[in-house]
Amino acid sequence: MARFLLISLSIDAILSEATIRKRRERLDLMTSGLGLDGAYDATLDRIKGQSKGKSTLGMAALMWISCSERPMHIGELCDALAVEIGSRNMDYDNIPSEKTLLASCLGLVTVDESSIVRLVHFTLQEYFNRHSEYFESPHTAMAEVCLTYLNFDSVDNISYILEKAPAETPFLQYASTHWGLYARNRPTEGVKSLALQLLGKFGGHISARLLLLGNFGWGERWRRHPGGFTGLHCAAYLGLDEIAIRLLEEDKGCSADMVDARGRTPLMWAAESGHEDMVNLLLRRKDVNRNSKDHDGSTPLWYEGIAKLLHGRKKVNPNSKDTFGNTPLIYAAEGGHEGIVKLLLGQKGVNPDSRNDGGQTPLLCAAKNGREGIVKLLLDRKGVNPDSTNDDGQTPLLLAAKRGRESTVKLLLDRKEVNADSSDNYGRTPLWWADWHKYKGIRKLLRGRLDTESDM
Repeated sequence: MARFLLISLSIDAILSEATIRKRRERLDLMTSGLGLDGAYDATLDRIKGQSKGKSTLGMAALMWISCSERPMHIGELCDALAVEIGSRNMDYDNIPSEKTLLASCLGLVTVDESSIVRLVHFTLQEYFNRHSEYFESPHTAMAEVCLTYLNFDSVDNISYILEKAPAETPFLQYASTHWGLYARNRPTEGVKSLALQLLGKFGGHISARLLLLGNFGWGERWRRHPGGFTGLHCAAYLGLDEIAIRLLEEDKGCSADMVDARGRTPLMWAAESGHEDMVNLLLRRKDVNRNSKDHDGSTPLWYEGIAKLLHGRKKVNPNSKDTFGNTPLIYAAEGGHEGIVKLLLGQKGVNPDSRNDGGQTPLLCAAKNGREGIVKLLLDRKGVNPDSTNDDGQTPLLLAAKRGRESTVKLLLDRKEVNADSSDNYGRTPLWWADWHKYKGIRKLLRGRLDTESDM
């Protein structure tokens, strides 16, 4: 369907030329992968020329799809498009149907067999990257939609103990895990107001739980120690400096040194997440104790050491371990903090292949979470074993395949020394996991490598 729509747009662009020569030139450009801008220009003009309702819907859908943090399901997108900023609840009569949404986009959007909404062709994403004028302040608009949704009375009433969003709130998971990324980018007064409204009740809100469970670095740990994650903890974790300042100023019951159920303070969350400005903001306060310990025995100074490396203000031991044997490099690799990983790898004496008490190395943590840039940094570093195993016998390739990290799998398979047929303690191989989860792309990559090796 996507190919058919793209061909249709291309034909329209070719026929728009007035002479045979111009049409031939346009055809030559398109067959070489160029020349689609005119087709996109014309189609977007037609979208904006529709009735106000369809035009608004079509352009809003294109904004969400092109600016989203991950591919969205049709149900998520339709719910997001129905939100009216500042409303107290969802008006279900305002949710557009899939048919109406697609018709309003005039062929620039498709829905695949997995119900994922996509642009008709990757060149359209590149086109929008070059023409940002089509969407005015998209991050602000998306933050306001996410926060309005999370502040709905119906969402407030959802039980905090749930580990996934109810089926009747398809946009809840996306809004919970991504609103902070949109709000971090120069938040407007409207965004700040909506964020403060949510953070004021965050300790018992379903979105707090979904945010942490949705992060592979914290999901399993948070299941063991739920609760107590307040609005200030969230602001520190997400690096929302301006919102944190307002929260401390306006909420008299908000303490800068409060602890969550794991004994962690906002300073710990900010430092481990690599948010330098937030760390400095909290360290300037007299009511923040940098020597407190969480339930794992880690102190703010241990996490702060990661952030201090960015400033070069103080030497730290890059191989220091917490009570679980995790080093700063393991935490940074697991959390996806590529800049911090680079700095740590540049420290004299750092062990790039350190292991925690479960046998996890920085490469294993990065691979299972799909941190491609970090995986590449570690693979290029001497002393890193690309086939290291944890206590369960799992290699970086196996974990990447198990989690569906296709790009990471490809990156690892490009290394000849990586064993494509490694197995864990239960005999399960990367291909076994790809078959089990029906990861077609990963299965194809693995079979291609295994077939090549068998022919040698």
